[in-house]
Amino acid sequence: MATTRTLNKSRQRDAILNYLLPRKDHPTADAIYNAVKEEFPNISLGTVYRNLSLLAELGIIQKISCGDNSEHFDGNPKPHNHFICSECYSVIDLEMENIDFIDTLAATNFNGKISGHNIYFYGKCPNCLEKEAN
Repeated sequence: MATTRTLNKSRQRDAILNYLLPRKDHPTADAIYNAVKEEFPNISLGTVYRNLSLLAELGIIQKISCGDNSEHFDGNPKPHNHFICSECYSVIDLEMENIDFIDTLAATNFNGKISGHNIYFYGKCPNCLEKEAN
């Protein structure tokens, strides 16, 4: 959920965001830490976690929990659907037709107000299927 909180400028946070924004592979905090550490050798894992949490809280990035005891991060904060591999826990953006009508469908027998949704699809990714076949 986005808030109106403003951010002070931070070179480390900018490096984290610049690493994450163009990516489509939804890395974990550990992977982001290892990449950003090349530019900032003294950065701590805690700093990376705090900045990722802050960026997610502000709605600048998405935090995705997918069952592998670590969170994955998506530089695209706009609503979109994800596939989570049940084998390797990779997270993949799903390119698909808009299914926002699902909010209306879900509201049919619900007396509250639905304001959005998150949908995750599960199964085996192409890489795991290929490994299985070989």
